[in-house]
Amino acid sequence: VQLQASGGGSVQAGGSLRLSCAGSGDTFSRYAMGWCRQAPGKEREFVAVVSKWSGGSTDYADSVKGRFTISRDNAKNTVYLQMNSLKPEDTAVYYCAAVARLGLPRDYDYWGQGTLVTVSS
Repeated sequence: VQLQASGGGSVQAGGSLRLSCAGSGDTFSRYAMGWCRQAPGKEREFVAVVSKWSGGSTDYADSVKGRFTISRDNAKNTVYLQMNSLKPEDTAVYYCAAVARLGLPRDYDYWGQGTLVTVSS
């Protein structure tokens, strides 16, 4: 599956952004979909995951719980990450990722190209 992320940008602290990730090349509903991020000088970290089905189960990193929401629309082959109450420490390159596995995995086989989110104080 090929993944194309979009929606990054610059926002002030407290603002919101919505990231999108479009999948192609395979049956989108085969894959659990996740978002990870990598801040400057840091390792890539898990952010959120949604199970294979539209309206499926979700899981989040503690640092984003209550602020970020992951969702998917299998009819549109797209996964979303709604980010509210953004903080400067959310600044990172955000990657969407996929793995053909049940449940809520945190390791992935396929990666998109990344989209930069910058949050200023």
